[in-house]
This record gives sequence, structure tokens and C-alpha cells, in this order.
Amino acid sequence: MRIVGLFAIAAASAACLVFSACQSAAPATQTQAAPIVQPGAPGQPSQTIDAARAVDLSKVRFTSADVEFMQGMIGHHAQAVEMVELLKTRAGRPEMRGLGQRIELSQVDEITMMQEWLTGHGQAAPEQHAHHGEHAMMPGMLMPEQMQRLTAARGPEFDRLFLEGMIAHHQGAITMVDELMKKPGAAQESEIYSFVSDVVADQSAEIERMSAMLREFTR
Repeated sequence: MRIVGLFAIAAASAACLVFSACQSAAPATQTQAAPIVQPGAPGQPSQTIDAARAVDLSKVRFTSADVEFMQGMIGHHAQAVEMVELLKTRAGRPEMRGLGQRIELSQVDEITMMQEWLTGHGQAAPEQHAHHGEHAMMPGMLMPEQMQRLTAARGPEFDRLFLEGMIAHHQGAITMVDELMKKPGAAQESEIYSFVSDVVADQSAEIERMSAMLREFTR
């Protein structure tokens, strides 16, 4: 019996040692939560926020400034589409048509998105031709006499006027975003924030492209 007892004690001791070793070797199950990064406004740096603030941001709602921006930008985009329609029959250089296709595709898609956003939020969604009314004086919009000159032009003269006009038009859209971002609480809803960020990025890139084309055409 004494021998059996000694074996039992030895076995228990060995089991304890194995269990302790396994506990030491087991990977830690507690890990730090990944940081949550909130993108900054266009041109501004991002910042790290905690989970509580992230939850608060998920409840952010749109503002009247957001609605006015989306309604105005529909008309702003619509004039760009009209300018591209003129380009199809008046441009002098083949590369102008490729530029026009890119502008038309992006502007038409964004007009649809803005109309759907407004309707989905219970707001009035203007038609494409709204820029002929109350929104005619938005930044970068061509005045009626400028559109008349563009309509009358052909070939290289049209190409120059189109590029100059569309560069100013795109710069106007970026100005509209800048003005929106200065208004308290504006552009905080995720869909609007994503849209205005895309407007700044895409139209800035197109401004650079058109500026290079204009320099090349006017040498």
C-alpha cells in the first residue's frame, strides 16, 4: 500500500507539472482592439478615435447644408453634361472625345446618386436642368454668353474654350465642397462624406489632365 501511495503521489506531481507547462505555453487570448481611424475632411489629416466615439459617429445625420449642396451639385453636374454634348459634334481633336466620355460617365452617374440620396432622405430631387433656374450662379458655372460662345465655336477654338470652361467648372465644384466643409455639422454622414471626397479627388485629377491638354494645344 505504501508503494502504491508513492506512485499515486508521483503521478499527481507529474500531472501538475505538465498542466503548468501547458498553461505557460498557451498563447494569450486577450489582444488589444485594433485602432479606429476616422478619415479627415478633404485635405485634412485622419485621426484615431475610440470605440465610444465611433458609435456616436454612426448616428450622425444629414444637415440642411448637405441637402442644399446635393441639390445644387445636380445642376452643376448637369451643365458639364451639356458641355460634353456640344463636344461630341464640335471638338477638333480626337483626344477631346475621350475626355468627354470620361466626364459624361462620371457626372451622369453622380447625378443619379445625388437624386437617389435626396429622394431616400425625403428631400426634393431636382432634375438635371435645374441649373437654368435658381442655381445658375454657383461657382464655376458658365454664364449664358459663355455657353453661346462655346456653342458657336468649332475645331481648335472649341477645344480651347471647352478646356478653359471645364477647368473653371471643376474648380467651382471643389469650391462648393470647401464651402460645405466650413458649415457646422455638414458632410458628416458617411455617404455624403464619401461623395465629396470623391469629387475633390476626381475633379482635381481631371483639372491636371485638362490643364496639360490645354498647354499642349496652345503651343
